[in-house]
Amino acid sequence: MAGAPNLVIVESPSKAKTIGKYLGSDYQVKACMGHLRDLQKSKLSVDIENDFEPVYQPLKDKGDIIRDLRTASGKAERVYLATDPDREGEAISWHLKELLELQDEKTERITFNEITNKAVNAAIQAPRGINYDLVDAQQARRILDRIVGYQLSPLLWKKIRRGLSAGRVQSVATRLVVDRENEIRAFNPQEYWSVDVRLDRVSKPGSFLAHYHGEDKKRELHSLEEVEALLADMQGKPFTVQSVKRGEKKKQPAPPFITSTLQQEASRKLNMTPKRTMAIAQQLYEGIDIRGEGTVGLITYMRTDSLRLSDEALAAARDFITSRYGAQYYNGKPRVFKTSSAAQDAHEAIRPSNVHLDPDSIQASLSRDQYKLYKLIWSRFVACQMAPAVYETTAIDAVCNGHIFRANHQALKFSGCIAVYEEGRDDEQEEKLPPLPDLQEGEALNPREFEKEQHFTQPPARYTEATLVRAMEEKGVGRPSTYASIVSTIQDRDYVEKKDKRLHPTKLGEVVTDLMKERFQDIIDVEFTANMEQQLDQVEEGKLPWKNVLRGFYSGFEKELKAAESALDGIRIKVPDEETDEVCEICGRKMVIKSGRFGKFLACPGYPECKNTRPISERMPGRCPKCGATILKLKSKKGYAFYACERGQECGFMSWDVPTANDCPTCGQSLFKKSGRGQMKPFCINPDCPDFLPEDQRGYRKKPAAAAAEAEAASEQAAEEPKAKKTAAKKAAAKKPAAKKTAAKKTTKTAKESK
Repeated sequence: MAGAPNLVIVESPSKAKTIGKYLGSDYQVKACMGHLRDLQKSKLSVDIENDFEPVYQPLKDKGDIIRDLRTASGKAERVYLATDPDREGEAISWHLKELLELQDEKTERITFNEITNKAVNAAIQAPRGINYDLVDAQQARRILDRIVGYQLSPLLWKKIRRGLSAGRVQSVATRLVVDRENEIRAFNPQEYWSVDVRLDRVSKPGSFLAHYHGEDKKRELHSLEEVEALLADMQGKPFTVQSVKRGEKKKQPAPPFITSTLQQEASRKLNMTPKRTMAIAQQLYEGIDIRGEGTVGLITYMRTDSLRLSDEALAAARDFITSRYGAQYYNGKPRVFKTSSAAQDAHEAIRPSNVHLDPDSIQASLSRDQYKLYKLIWSRFVACQMAPAVYETTAIDAVCNGHIFRANHQALKFSGCIAVYEEGRDDEQEEKLPPLPDLQEGEALNPREFEKEQHFTQPPARYTEATLVRAMEEKGVGRPSTYASIVSTIQDRDYVEKKDKRLHPTKLGEVVTDLMKERFQDIIDVEFTANMEQQLDQVEEGKLPWKNVLRGFYSGFEKELKAAESALDGIRIKVPDEETDEVCEICGRKMVIKSGRFGKFLACPGYPECKNTRPISERMPGRCPKCGATILKLKSKKGYAFYACERGQECGFMSWDVPTANDCPTCGQSLFKKSGRGQMKPFCINPDCPDFLPEDQRGYRKKPAAAAAEAEAASEQAAEEPKAKKTAAKKAAAKKPAAKKTAAKKTTKTAKESK
């Protein structure tokens, strides 16, 4: 291949390997590893005075790749730019063409929605030129984000805290989380009551539970007085069956995945973050080495907002369903789903490239996460072309003195599409009720007992990562290619934190959002941001010059920036401290959480009188196997998480395994499990126990000796630090003021950094 006349350039080595398998010896495939040039990191790199002209430069760490591609492209007769089929991919191809100084007559742009033999060779046979409308849309977004980030972030540094950064779309996503938190705080719960009755048949055995519905119309009970009045009105009165309605209900399958729904469902069912979901999907798209098949691209392109499916894919699904499950499980004709009017519809929905490669048949070639995500995509695609599930439904109304009590039940009659896949839900699942007796209208019933229960309306639920992605999609904030990065960025910047799978705004996130609401109403406005996305879509469609978008945005942004700098002159905005239950061992105050260069830590709020600080440690379930004390989760400077006894060196216990709340049934000591994603089987680490599992059988790669030593040192430091600080404080108090000032420098460095 060294002398191949044609060069194909893709982004990644795995994609290069897959494509290289489908092309003959006339093609050499190389990876550029993403962008090779970009705006400079140290500067704005946008000449605003010169009509927003961007200043690009080659990336320093890509020098070897650039030289290699220049050499290969110089020898090639034709160069095919085969980057991803979206704005970002188009921009990468354009940068490659400019950076490598490729001539128009020898340069071709090719795209494919799936990396299969047929799709790749079809693309080679139908090349095109670079789509500069797509390039301009990407440039406009990149420059908009650069202007906001590089001109607004310094203001946040000066007025709130050093190191903060602002993002155009990320600010809106943070606002959604903050606004939801404010809704929850302002929520006023309303009282309501439910009344159920257990009814027995008179002439035959059988009973069922019915729920109060109302009279002629549905009625809500808002107080105990209303409930008591209802029960009094029925006292001693007979119950009869007013109506029995039987029927069928069909449950249609969910449509195939688009980017947003894939991220939502992977979060619900697989507990994957959007960022992790897209990383695994990228691997499946670019190609996996399958035993007996070689490298195969398993799914179509995963950044899409279209529900469209190709005729070829629909025919393959029909053949697979009828042969695997039977003709009765096929829908009878291809099911077509309507794509949203706001969608770009540039690519198909996400589906398996070859439906006959079912997940279980290739599981041995996939990692655990790859298998789970591929099975999710494969199952949803197959199910979307299957017949609907059919349920038999029964609804019974029992009446007493004009008051209606209702009971419902449904039973599966034909599984249809849910035999393969059933869509997850964000809310609680429906209660599964027992079957109802075979009642007849007019039949008499005896009330056995009434159950009354008080309830209160609940505030709106906090966002999960899945529901935040859905909210952004519904409001037009961001695009399929940006959802995952937005959700991860607002957490990385400490504006939002995840607790029990729900997103909570941090104090910092609320302060920054409040400032943005007050001073930068356009940037933080949901509708304004959605309108910007629509303008970028118009640029992509060739309907709007990209610099017009920049000019229109910057005129308002510049005014807001100058007004904010003037209004906030000399003002420093304080971020409220988050109080904890940890008590300062020196002065007795409750410690607060602060942030420094190395992350969050505990500090005494009595600074500068009390300068005590302490690392944050998380208490874990279970007990130390050596001494029975509490186990702490700690993290070394290099980011390794480990678990150690709270007594530190005095005990000496430290482990990479995660303690659990379960005890070993044989020896009674706390069980541990392997760290990592998903469900892990617990095991015993007590060497004297018959159920002991040796360390080399727990499935870990061997930790480097340096990491183990560092963890041990960090464990000792965490345990000894409170003692050392108490001793240091006593010594400092006994010395002269000048000596006290010198001694305090070492112990308060972290506390000063947070001020």
